[in-house]
Amino acid sequence: MTLEHKTKSLGLIAFTVMLPTLIEIIDTSIVNVSLDHIRGSLSAGYDEATWTITAYLVSNAIVIPMAGWLAKLIGRKNYQIASIALFTFSSFMCGSAWSLNSLIFFRILQGIGGGGLVPISQSILLESFPREKHGQAMAIFGLGAMLGPIVGPLLGGWITDTLSWRWIFYINIPIGIIAIIMNVIVIQDPPYMQRQKMKIDYWGLLFLSVGLGALQFMLDKGESDDWFSSNLIVTFGIIAAVSLTLLVINEYYSETPIVNLKLFKDRTFTSGSTVMFFVFLNLFGSIVLLPIYLQMIMGYTSFYAGLVLGPGGVATIFAMPIVGKFIGKVNPKRFLIFGLSVCALSTYMMSKFNLTTDFWSFVWPRVALGFGMGMTFIPLTTLTLSHIPKERMTEATSVYNLLRNLGGSVGIAMTTTILSRRAQFHQSRLAEHLSPFNPAYQIAHEKMAGVLSMKGLPPTGADGMMYRELIRQSTTLAFTDAFLIICLLILCVIPLVFLMKWSRAPGPGRPPVDVH
Repeated sequence: MTLEHKTKSLGLIAFTVMLPTLIEIIDTSIVNVSLDHIRGSLSAGYDEATWTITAYLVSNAIVIPMAGWLAKLIGRKNYQIASIALFTFSSFMCGSAWSLNSLIFFRILQGIGGGGLVPISQSILLESFPREKHGQAMAIFGLGAMLGPIVGPLLGGWITDTLSWRWIFYINIPIGIIAIIMNVIVIQDPPYMQRQKMKIDYWGLLFLSVGLGALQFMLDKGESDDWFSSNLIVTFGIIAAVSLTLLVINEYYSETPIVNLKLFKDRTFTSGSTVMFFVFLNLFGSIVLLPIYLQMIMGYTSFYAGLVLGPGGVATIFAMPIVGKFIGKVNPKRFLIFGLSVCALSTYMMSKFNLTTDFWSFVWPRVALGFGMGMTFIPLTTLTLSHIPKERMTEATSVYNLLRNLGGSVGIAMTTTILSRRAQFHQSRLAEHLSPFNPAYQIAHEKMAGVLSMKGLPPTGADGMMYRELIRQSTTLAFTDAFLIICLLILCVIPLVFLMKWSRAPGPGRPPVDVH
């Protein structure tokens, strides 16, 4: 095969596997902005409607670590096509749902179908591209992984307002059909990824399903149920802890484990997976907090909040091709340390937000975060999976993507909890100064009463105005605390980069060279 034909073939493979992966990642967040429309259409409460999100996340989280095992059980290509088919069928049924219960059921099926698409696509890309082009492969993959959470809400809002919430599911159908056809024609399994006869680890399957399902439920519902003040959250926490402990014990001694825990003997894989967990904790924590801050505190509309978030996606698109081009020539650790430092700097800048911050002062930290994530994702993935044998690649990408998803879930749960707790703390602290005996309070109260009197309003309203301002300031301080904490967390994992080993891609006839 000529170089030109080989390049075209790699491009076709990349397009084939990224098509279903992108819609799967987008579907993780596309429903969020349509909840109110879904609730009204299906005559459900808001809390009930959120189960359409939780159901997808729980089933998705359970399937991701199984992807490698399922690929060996039925063949990787067969599993990829079956997953796309289930995802496409369940998308049609979600769009046709006649009640909330039916929508939740089909969202569970959609999560099961979509769970394996990301790790399978990632392993196919890494196996298809030669070692020296792994950076380019991860640049292609990273664009989908990073842009999906940004594009999802924007696309979902536009479709819901323009057409109907049902079309956020229907648009998956033609894409899914094209993806199935292309996978049948383009993708070929190597011998070691074809169907194998193997014993089914039923205990591992049980512990994994129950443990991860309970953990994802706890993370998703914990803040709204006040965490361990709720008997339900305590129960699910115990179930998750016991099941995952039993899973670790069972999988370590199993001959055909569903999750290959022996991968963690590789310190590069372990360090990289840990860093990825905190990278997505930082990403999801910040992109959840920022629009809430803009709309709740600063009074921005959804459109202007979107204008603040949008340039971060552009920065990611700009950074990834640059890293993908040069990563084969430069030690990836340099890019990774720089990218993590930029991510930490961006969230530190966000911790300096106040009530007088202007529009562009909100935009630039978001741009820095997008650029930092673009500089981080490719070298991190390339380094983490660099020492994994090809026959273990699907298992490794399954575990790696599980930790990526859990990092995002923990980031959302942790930051919203910090926000709630610290707002209460700052509110009680600031309230100590709301006393008639405080000279500053007296001056401010007189000024507000005077303003109200000039507008023909009763001066007694000054008390309510001052209390609302107290709430606004205490909530602002809580936001800055949350941003600072996720900044410190990502700084803490930078030393793990020095534990990772990188083997320089070998030249013709030469063995790989380890570079520390």
